Amino acid sequence: MLRWFRALLPHEERFFDLFARHAQTVALGAQALEGMLRGGEETPVYCQRVNQFENDADGITREVLTAVRRTFITPFDRVDIKNLITSMDDAIDQMQQTAKAVVLFEVRTFEPPMREIGTLLAECASLVGRAVPLMQSMGDNVALLTAITEELTKLEGRVDDLHDIGLKELFLKHRNANTMDYIVGAEIYDHLEKVADRFDDVANEINSIVIEQV
Repeated sequence: MLRWFRALLPHEERFFDLFARHAQTVALGAQALEGMLRGGEETPVYCQRVNQFENDADGITREVLTAVRRTFITPFDRVDIKNLITSMDDAIDQMQQTAKAVVLFEVRTFEPPMREIGTLLAECASLVGRAVPLMQSMGDNVALLTAITEELTKLEGRVDDLHDIGLKELFLKHRNANTMDYIVGAEIYDHLEKVADRFDDVANEINSIVIEQV
């Protein structure tokens, strides 16, 4: 009787597989963003790649949210699942916003701090990709998950520092020249900083889930 009843229950969706697919897509988006920030004639190509990976990530996010609605048993709280995938998706959404600004203003050269931020954001995406599989066995991986989320927070702080340094350099460079160049550069810095903020949100969501589950 019990076996029959359990057979009727919806099987748990492969949430961690979906999280891993999304994290991989975010990492590819971050690599494309890093390539975009190298500048040159290939810049529009990298912008298009960022857009494509953002679209792919949106599709995975929809799969997760659909699975949450139709699955009887989930690996952890439904709200936490929603918040985690949404925070991951917000990171690549913000990458797309950066790429859109680059296309809109036809930017082809980028300041050194921008390029360094791009490298740090790729590191953030890689860390998220490492963290997601560990959440399947949170009890065994608390220390490692904590270390990864702490590193994400440190990288976000480093991006904040580069944002401030970059804005100052941009101001000094353009204060007696083209004001529009400063405005465009400042907007790109703002978008890049927001990408880092979204990765910090992912770290916070992971920490919250670990605290609840362990």
